[in-house]
Amino acid sequence: MVSFLPLLVRRVTELIVTVFVTSVVIFSTFSFMPGDPAVLLAGGKQQSPEVIKAIRGQFRLDDPVVVRYFGWLKDLVTGDFGRSYIYRADVVDLIGPRVETTLLLLAYAAIVLLVLGIGGGIAAGLGGKRLDRGITVLASLSMGAPTFVVAAALVTVFSLYLGWFPATGAGSGFLDQLRHLTLPALTMSLASAAFVARLTRGAVRSELHSEHVDTARSRGIAPRHYIPRDVLRNAAPQIFSVSAITIASLVAYTAVVESAFGINGIGSLLVSAASRQDLPVVQILSLCMVVIFVVVNTVIDLVNAALDPRMAVRRAGA
Repeated sequence: MVSFLPLLVRRVTELIVTVFVTSVVIFSTFSFMPGDPAVLLAGGKQQSPEVIKAIRGQFRLDDPVVVRYFGWLKDLVTGDFGRSYIYRADVVDLIGPRVETTLLLLAYAAIVLLVLGIGGGIAAGLGGKRLDRGITVLASLSMGAPTFVVAAALVTVFSLYLGWFPATGAGSGFLDQLRHLTLPALTMSLASAAFVARLTRGAVRSELHSEHVDTARSRGIAPRHYIPRDVLRNAAPQIFSVSAITIASLVAYTAVVESAFGINGIGSLLVSAASRQDLPVVQILSLCMVVIFVVVNTVIDLVNAALDPRMAVRRAGA
């Protein structure tokens, strides 16, 4: 516990600093985008200079960027996420109804990723040459295929030809939602599952040819005994780290996948808001995605350190 505490303090401090710097970058970047937010707030129509001036004063658009940033940050801390320029609604009210759909899609994609990625990697690492070669080829093809190509192929085969799954929408009711989200979840997870499979295969192969496994094999210990105990258990921390980071990165795919499949979630809201220069919505959603990724990375480091105290000592002193 003594060696774990410095790592905990270090990682939490890094998390706070990273989120702060990210918020500065996001706010500054969108503040200097072309276009006048006052015109959007006025309904996108030509208004008199007096009206535009009044709107800019009301929303503090004439204040320096630094002043506006700290005002925005203060609002975030107090739970005020701002008001959409386009939808004329609080950002919280826009995000709230869409969160459940996006979280369900992410959870579904994460399960598919773990089953295909870890399962395929272990099968390739422990299987024969033919199975290993087949899984490796499939993984390479999946990693190289663009997301929109995967989406088009899945829709063509499983929706148009076979009619197994709907091509658009999120459905209603848990089972119907799962049916509607199957193709989007596969689209999101295939490339990431291929990546996890290849790294899992490498970790399993490395442990399979390690000295202690060779010793167990030379002593006549059956594979069913040394594979779970000496191979999979020792490869588990590396597999866990890669899988967790990859799952966190799935958040970035929601924008493309939800738009492609007509799903009314957080990702499609981000695309819509960005295309219409709805800055309050884009800023909050962009910051949320970064925070999720950073928090997951921090949790991964802490869990690995808890499992292996030696790692806590090394990383605390890094």
